[in-house]
Amino acid sequence: MITAYVYENRQLTVTEINTQDSIPASTIWLDLYKPDDAEREWLSRFSVEEVPDEEDINEIEASARFYQNSDGLHINSLFPQRVGQDVRGVNVSFNLRTNFLLTIREEDVGLIRLLRNYLRLGRLEVSTPQELFLELFNLKVDYLSDLIEDVYTVLENVGEQVFDSEELDDVFKLITLQEDSNGKIRLSLLDTQRSLRYMQRYYRGQLSDEHLKDLREMLSDIESLMPHSQFIFDKLNFLLDAAMGFSGLQQNKIIKIFSVAAVVFLPPTLIASSYGMNFHGMPELGWQYGYPMAIMMMLASAAGTYFFFKRKHWL
Repeated sequence: MITAYVYENRQLTVTEINTQDSIPASTIWLDLYKPDDAEREWLSRFSVEEVPDEEDINEIEASARFYQNSDGLHINSLFPQRVGQDVRGVNVSFNLRTNFLLTIREEDVGLIRLLRNYLRLGRLEVSTPQELFLELFNLKVDYLSDLIEDVYTVLENVGEQVFDSEELDDVFKLITLQEDSNGKIRLSLLDTQRSLRYMQRYYRGQLSDEHLKDLREMLSDIESLMPHSQFIFDKLNFLLDAAMGFSGLQQNKIIKIFSVAAVVFLPPTLIASSYGMNFHGMPELGWQYGYPMAIMMMLASAAGTYFFFKRKHWL
């Protein structure tokens, strides 16, 4: 699907176009969502270099994610995407040309939908592709900050559940899920930092002082978010160690109960085994009170062992 955002006479118009159309005049943003072969072929008519495919967009090498060619500045950036309780990373290809911003993506991105709604409602005023690019990355940094706050909130609740033996399974699942989410958030922060620094370094002459100021503020915000991400990793490790330690204590208590029970019933078992041999030479075998005496001896030995453990504070 090809969507053109046309900015003319201080008005933004959103137009769906097909492969038979040309790029409308005054287009500020051209967005290709899940482009097929025909749409890629259509885009190649307006491009000097080869149009990047899905494999190119997902490359991790810096030389493949940040470069310049005849079509302008190319930046492949990782965008966070919340799916239920999980956080996923979606790569988006940006081509910042002289007259418009080109984006190519294979998946839906919530931040792009948000930017589109802001533009339609007039909550953002952008007149150049550079402004549009910076506004989208500003939304991205704000969203990453919100995701970190969400992880903080979840971990506060997890901290209260760590010492509840009935919820340990849920605690381990939550800790694992939040560790994975925080890792993807941190990866997206680092990727965003690299993208903005690349733009700052190689696009400085084409940015206004206001744009450079916005760019520096975003980089400063990312720098301030990095320690929070590291703190979350440390807290996750602490909660995981605490949960595993508490789980070990619970298991030790169970094993302790079984061990004490075995020791407590060992003397009665010995007595019962001795009188269960039924040798003819046993004096108590024909005694009328032999059975009650054996029962009393077993109870007394069990009670004596129990109170000995209590006195030693082993129970």
